[in-house]
Amino acid sequence: MTEIEIDSLHTAIESYIPMGRSGLLPALHAAQKIYGWVSEPIASEIAKSLHIPLADVHGVIEFYSLFYNEPIGKRVIRVCTDVACALKGGDKVLDHLCSHHGLQPRPAGGFHQTTEDLSLTIEPSPCLGLCEHAPAVWTMDDGRWTIGDGAAHVDRPRSMVYGPIRMLTANCGNGTTSLAKYSKYSAFTKALGMKPEDVVAEIKASGLVGRGGAAFPTGVKWEGAAKAEADQKYVICNADESEPGTFKDRILLLDDPHRTIEGMCIAAYAIGASNPAQNQRGKGYIYIRAEYPYIFPVLEKALSEARDAGLLGENILGSSFSFDIEVRVGAGAYICGEETALFESIEGKRGFPRIKPPFPTTHGLFGKPTVINNVETLCNVPLIIAKGSEEYRKIGTEKSPGPKVFCVSGDVAKPGLYEVPFGVTMREVLEMAGGVADEKGLQAILFGGAAGAFATSAHLDVKMTFEDLRAVGLPLGSGVVMVFDETRDMRQVLKSLGHFFAHESCGKCYPCQMGTQRQKEILDRVASGKVLDGDFIRLQDVGWTMTDASLCGLGQTAASAVLSAMKLWPELFQG
Repeated sequence: MTEIEIDSLHTAIESYIPMGRSGLLPALHAAQKIYGWVSEPIASEIAKSLHIPLADVHGVIEFYSLFYNEPIGKRVIRVCTDVACALKGGDKVLDHLCSHHGLQPRPAGGFHQTTEDLSLTIEPSPCLGLCEHAPAVWTMDDGRWTIGDGAAHVDRPRSMVYGPIRMLTANCGNGTTSLAKYSKYSAFTKALGMKPEDVVAEIKASGLVGRGGAAFPTGVKWEGAAKAEADQKYVICNADESEPGTFKDRILLLDDPHRTIEGMCIAAYAIGASNPAQNQRGKGYIYIRAEYPYIFPVLEKALSEARDAGLLGENILGSSFSFDIEVRVGAGAYICGEETALFESIEGKRGFPRIKPPFPTTHGLFGKPTVINNVETLCNVPLIIAKGSEEYRKIGTEKSPGPKVFCVSGDVAKPGLYEVPFGVTMREVLEMAGGVADEKGLQAILFGGAAGAFATSAHLDVKMTFEDLRAVGLPLGSGVVMVFDETRDMRQVLKSLGHFFAHESCGKCYPCQMGTQRQKEILDRVASGKVLDGDFIRLQDVGWTMTDASLCGLGQTAASAVLSAMKLWPELFQG
C-alpha cells in the first residue's frame, strides 16, 4: 500500500478504531467503499489498527456475502432469485443480464461473474426484501433499484400499505415521517412518569409476544433483563429481516423510524439500562441488513432529530435517564437474524449462533444483559403504553391480542403490507389483496416464510392467530403470506427454498451444515425429474434430523416447508 492509500484508509476507519474488534464490520464497509474490495494489505492494516488477529479479519470477510476478498467490477448488480422474485421472472432477468454482458448466470464453483475488464459484476442474490415489487434488481455501486417490469429505476422502493386498521402503519405509505409529524414521543414521556417495573407489568399485561417468528412473551423477556444486575445493559432492534417473503420491517423503519426508536427508549427505561448511581448510560443498537442501504440515512436523520429534541442522550427530558442508539449494518447473512448470531456480528465476529443457556437477558451483547426485539414488536410498545394494556387487548383475540402486519406477495392482484387485527381469516386477507391474480385458481400459500409451511384452499377459513394456526400445524412466523396459483410448479418452488437454506447455513453445527446441502441435492433431483429410489425417505430423514438436532432456528426450520409439502403433495417427490 502507498502512503496515500494508508492515510485514506486511516481517515475512513478512524472513528471505529476506539471500538476495537466491535468496529470491524463498519471498518470493512468503509474500506470496501473506497477500494471496492478488501485486499490482503487492506485487511492487514485494518487488523493492525483495530488490534485484531489477521486470520480473524479474513474469517469475517469470508463469512459475509457482501464483503469481497478479490477484485470485482466497478459496477455490481445483484438479481434476487428467491421465491417471490423467481415467480415473477427473476431467473430470466439474471440470465438476460448475464447474456447481454457475455457472462454465465451461474458459474461453476463461484457465486458471481465479473467481466475481464472489471467493469461489471453480476450475481444472483438471496431475498432483497422487495417481494411485493418482484422481481428486484439492486445495483450496489450507486444504490439504484430496478423493480417490477424493469422500467422503474428508483432510489427508494415505494411502500404499499393496506388493511382495515392503521395503528402500527398509521404513518406509513407517504414517505418518511419526521419527528415534527410524529407524536413527540408521548408514550415515552408517559413511561418516564411511571416506575420501570410498572412499564414492564403493562407490557406483560398486554400479551405482546415477539413478531419476528419466535413469539416469545415480550414482557417476560424485559422482566428478565430488568432483574439482571450489571454495569451495562443493552437494547437491540433486530432489523435483519432476511426471511424470503418478509418486508414489513423495511416499511416500518423507512416510513416511520421514530416509532421503533420510541419503542427502544421505553424498553431501555423499563429494564433499567440507565443507572445514574453507577454512572451507567443505556446503549442501544439498530442492526439493519446491508441490503437496505436506503434505510441507513433515514435512521441516522431520525436519531439526530431525537437527539436535538432531547429524546436521546443525557438526562432525557429532564430525567435521570440517559440512553442513545447506534445503527449497525450487516453484510449479507441470513443467520444474523438469529439473536445471538446478531450479537456476534456487532462484536465484530462471524455470525455464529451461541449455545443457550445462558440467555441474552443475562448474558447477551458483550456478555451483558440484553433485550432484543424485532421492529414490529418494538412498534407495538408505544401503542400499548399510550392506550394502556386493557385497551390494547380489545384489538385481536384473547390469546392473540393486538394488530398484526402481514407481508402478502406472489400471485395476488395487490401485493403489499396489510395491517389487520389478529383473528381475520386467510380468506379475508386474500380478498383484501384482490384474490389470486389473473383470475387463476389457488394452489398454495407459503405461510410464515421460507421457514414456514404450506397451506391450501382447505385452510382459507382458519383464523390468523397463534392458537388457530398452531392447531392446524401452521406457523405464524414473520407474517409471510406468499401465494401460488394453479399454474406454478411447486417442485421449482421447493428447489428455490432448498438453495436458500444451503446458501445461508453458517456451517457451525453439522446437522444443518450437511443437512441443508443434502436437502438441496434431493430437491434438485425432484425438480429435474431425476428422483432416485429412496429419495422420499432420505428427504424426510434429513428434515427431521435438522429439526431435532440443529443448534439454532435456521437449521431447526430449514425443512419445515419441505416437510409440509411432502404431506400435502407426496406425488411430487416420486420418480
